[in-house]
Amino acid sequence: MIRRQRVPAALLVPALLGLAFLVLPLAGLLIRAPWGTLPARLAEPQVLAALRLSLLTATIATALCLLLGVPLAWLLARVEFRGRRLVRALVTVPLVLPPVVGGVALLLVFGRRGIVGQWLDQAFGITLPFTTAGVVLAEAFVALPFLVIAVEGALRGADARFEEAAATLGAGRWTTFTHVTLPLVAPGIAAGAVLCWARALGEFGATITFAGNFPGRTQTMPLAVYLALERDVEAAIVLSLLLLVVSVTILAALRDRWVGAA
Repeated sequence: MIRRQRVPAALLVPALLGLAFLVLPLAGLLIRAPWGTLPARLAEPQVLAALRLSLLTATIATALCLLLGVPLAWLLARVEFRGRRLVRALVTVPLVLPPVVGGVALLLVFGRRGIVGQWLDQAFGITLPFTTAGVVLAEAFVALPFLVIAVEGALRGADARFEEAAATLGAGRWTTFTHVTLPLVAPGIAAGAVLCWARALGEFGATITFAGNFPGRTQTMPLAVYLALERDVEAAIVLSLLLLVVSVTILAALRDRWVGAA
């Protein structure tokens, strides 16, 4: 039970200022939104194209992160090996790396003259930069750490005795993983996937550097906001509102998990 107590002014004032600092910009979006023309602006072809592309690429990027991130999180949480701390540090680098730098790094690896991109181009005729596939790759690069961290935390918090019991009953590593481990950490995987999807949806720097800003092909919602801000401020506000609604929806979806963990 939380007891009510008097909050010192030295703590209350900075706390309220911090809250205002976070809330006022969001309120500004709502206040300046062109509510009268909002439905018509949302139905504009360029807005719908950017929205469709954003939803598609973020979903594919999240699927790619699930495919690669869940096994990586299991490796970090369940297997002792030399250099594990280094691997964990490398996994979290995209969290602190400027997204534009991530885009440059992707170009150096997957560009036509990159380490891997040159081979893909010569052997299979596959070119990733400035394509929709490039958008997916850029989004997956910046979003993967969110999934790995969430799933690794869930694995560390799960009771390993269930896995040990399955092993004593003759279950193999793969059977134990698919029938015991995954159901145990399913809420963590779901939360990590939602955060991963949200991060992919909002990606800007790596996307514009590695995939460019071509309407209908690589122009996602954040890129459309950036472009609209130079020509039509109201259009930029409408696009920003769409992203704000998505963010609030995600927060509402994860609220029970956070409250339960508090």
